[in-house]
Amino acid sequence: MPHWLRHWLDRHQSPASFRLHLLGIPLTIAAVVLALMQLADSRWDLWWRPVVLLVVGYLLQGIGHRIEGNDMGEVILIKKLLGRPYVAVS
Repeated sequence: MPHWLRHWLDRHQSPASFRLHLLGIPLTIAAVVLALMQLADSRWDLWWRPVVLLVVGYLLQGIGHRIEGNDMGEVILIKKLLGRPYVAVS
């Protein structure tokens, strides 16, 4: 098993958190794909669709990390850069 996957699984041990990530991660990826497709078609009027997908996807993942008691990966990166303490695995 790759190191990054082992680390990811260590950070998502709660079944509820894991399920929330199984929903949230594809939604955030779909948001990026949808945004690119809409930009390619010059559909600026539909800007809200990828935004909703992104917000819901991150919200689900955030709830999962709240359940786990650890910080989201992006939050860890920012805290590291600022020299602040963070919780990677609880």
